[in-house]
Amino acid sequence: MGEKERNNKQAFRLGIDTGGTFTDLVMMNESSGQISLVKMSSTPEDPAVAFMQVVRRSLTEQLAQPGNCIHMVHGTTVATNTIIEGKGARTAFLVTRGFRDVLEIGRQIRPRLYDLFCDKPKPLVPRRLCFEIPERLDSGGNVLLPLDETAVRNVAQLIEQQGVESIVICLLHAYANSDHEKRVAKILSQLLPEIPMTLSSDLCSEMREYYRASTATVNALLVPVVGRYVGRLENQLAEASIPNVLHLMTSSGGIISSSVARQNPVHLVESGPAAGVISASYLGGLAGFSNVISFDMGGTTAKLGLVENGSPRVARHFEVGSEASVADQAAGYPVRTPVVDLVEIGAGGGSIAWIDDGGAVRVGPRSAGAMPGPACYGNGQSAPTISDANLLLGRINPDNFIGGEMQLDPELARGAIRTVADPLGMSPVDTALGIIEIADTNMTEAARMVSVQRGFDPREFILLAFGGAGPLHAAAIARELQIPQVMIPPHPGVASALGLLVGDIKHDFVQAYLTPTDKITIETIDNILKRFQKEGAALLQTEHVAPSDMEFIAQIDMRFQGQSHELTINMPTPMDVDQERLILQLHAHFCEEHQRVYGFADRREPSELVNVRLTAIGKIRRPSLPTFSDSGPDSSAAITAQRDVCFPNETGPLKCTIYNREALTAGNHIQGPAIVEEYDSTTLIPPDFTAIVDPTGNMILSASNTSDVDLTGK
Repeated sequence: MGEKERNNKQAFRLGIDTGGTFTDLVMMNESSGQISLVKMSSTPEDPAVAFMQVVRRSLTEQLAQPGNCIHMVHGTTVATNTIIEGKGARTAFLVTRGFRDVLEIGRQIRPRLYDLFCDKPKPLVPRRLCFEIPERLDSGGNVLLPLDETAVRNVAQLIEQQGVESIVICLLHAYANSDHEKRVAKILSQLLPEIPMTLSSDLCSEMREYYRASTATVNALLVPVVGRYVGRLENQLAEASIPNVLHLMTSSGGIISSSVARQNPVHLVESGPAAGVISASYLGGLAGFSNVISFDMGGTTAKLGLVENGSPRVARHFEVGSEASVADQAAGYPVRTPVVDLVEIGAGGGSIAWIDDGGAVRVGPRSAGAMPGPACYGNGQSAPTISDANLLLGRINPDNFIGGEMQLDPELARGAIRTVADPLGMSPVDTALGIIEIADTNMTEAARMVSVQRGFDPREFILLAFGGAGPLHAAAIARELQIPQVMIPPHPGVASALGLLVGDIKHDFVQAYLTPTDKITIETIDNILKRFQKEGAALLQTEHVAPSDMEFIAQIDMRFQGQSHELTINMPTPMDVDQERLILQLHAHFCEEHQRVYGFADRREPSELVNVRLTAIGKIRRPSLPTFSDSGPDSSAAITAQRDVCFPNETGPLKCTIYNREALTAGNHIQGPAIVEEYDSTTLIPPDFTAIVDPTGNMILSASNTSDVDLTGK
């Protein structure tokens, strides 16, 4: 019986990652760990079309029975695109009387401090759909003005007349006492039962009114849109006889069931990018590297994240809807939910090169997308992209793109690049080299932001590069940042889809608790954590997680008194110390983290708690990838051809040896200049780099003068 014939009797898992240019699928055989993959163009007009196309193709190619799918995880850009494109649901915003303009006022900062013509982002909800409710609490949650229920009913009539699709309720100080918000929701649900409601106290029980309002509003805008999309997927999967096992990746790198995703879609905003960092953490760990800089370059964007001691860095807030540069702040809408800490820029294979008003060449953020795609795709795009530049320089094989499924046209790429080269009086090759150098510089700056600006030395990390275009640019970034090694995993073009299969189920809870550290009580913190643990366990049970697979991680946010920003530290476990000792421990741990992040910490200064957090985790089974015995350094059996490739600082093209990735075995050495081709990606090994294949099939690249670095990473 053949391998594919055996597959139709075996359970399998699916990870489907929808990007701006391609939709990737990874199928993992549950018993053998064998992985197969599919890569097809995305369908931006309806991402569900490409989703089902890759699923059906995978089932057909592997002769797999739909009923044997036991786990499916989806990474999607639907939530992000909905906010960026301003296509959210028509939403009503209910707020305490006197605070109708909270979304309009926002924060007293600008995206660019010295830009007098810079506009703040447009409010998510127009003022005519913002309604005031007479009520008032103080910061401790005590009632100053009782809720006017008659006014709530009057507002319900106005909402009904406006054709509203979603409602957000955000009352002042609801993080301290949610009774008024819940009562408003109950009244509205009786009068407007068909309209979904988002309560700020359920979603973001933290102080800072605008951040809480923005987070809840983003969720409300997404509920109908994401609900329709997820519902469409569920129906089409059911029609294909696939069981109801659909999960979605969250911004924090966990996964949630489709039913939970429909209720709280704000957690999906950074769904796709998060999967890449989770994959980098997993693959780096298998290879023995615990400190990793994740570099994911696809067709539309480049995403960089950081893994410290085997765990991805997680931030407590981010912005969505900003098309500004990574250096700008207040250019989008703040979201106060946990998110994998990454920097994303418009530098993908389809990013367009153009000449600005000052005559300088710029690359991105505008992208050619999936359709028409880069000029070399032959779909009518005339502007040059990064992919066109790589093709013209000989780095991409026009006959072997996606395993030969797409034929690229070098002459179309040359013609597109001439639109930039001719006005500058440059040759197409020099212009292409310039486009690549600009893109590399932009991505290097993003890598600095996620490492140096976070208090980490990139020279102490390995750069793990993936995505369809990442392995082409990784060596240049590593050289600039003096990162000693680059790791290219097998199947790098679909690594994000693999990351979907290694993320645990995860739910985050938070409660404001603004108290000086020396005034905290163990009983108060313990009661909050017990409540969260009970809620988390109940939620995990609905997702069929066994109690033995549940884990709960407690954390707190702290700051020095007088500061406006806090740091997150882990709670001591077990928390069975006396109160005085706990206070000393928390203050000491906070000072250590403050020293690491900012370079200083005055331990004599008083600190305070801001929030108590708990993450409820449901552990899932992870695939175990096969290992190979060392077959020696000779890689000649994998050589397929030679071709001219252009590199910077060279007088002309260099003759490069071309290798077939699938024919390389553990222990093989490759001396640059060389190119390694595979179905879903191409790896560029510059003249000053060497590569070694490790026992799990990863290629470890290092500059020639650092080839003696310990490859175990331990």
